[in-house]
Amino acid sequence: MQKKSKRIWLIAIPLILMLSYFIYDAYSQPSIEDLPGDFKEVAFVRNENNKGGIIRIYAVTVGDQMNAQYDQCADLFPVNDYGSTTKIYFFDKRNPFPTSLQLEDPHYDTSKYEAINILTRRGLKK
Repeated sequence: MQKKSKRIWLIAIPLILMLSYFIYDAYSQPSIEDLPGDFKEVAFVRNENNKGGIIRIYAVTVGDQMNAQYDQCADLFPVNDYGSTTKIYFFDKRNPFPTSLQLEDPHYDTSKYEAINILTRRGLKK
């Protein structure tokens, strides 16, 4: 009886440890708020297409332009393969910025808002 109980614990403890690690890893992923630059996502729009290229457009405010890591921030946004596009517009937090976007160019009212940086990420396969 003790051998059977010991064997169960020898299997259960590693499984519990692995499950705990997976849960910790899933909830401790970095976000744009963790990067230097005081980033905050303020607007997002995505096309309805699920069979072709997915288009995602984001507006992000930046509080500290001198220390902002724009490329690292853009790398945290999702990109799919097969011709998808993710475009991120960065706006100064102290100036007016859009709170809604549209799929058609120019995506926001350029007479009211001025982007300080624009980055695009594309899917690998076409």
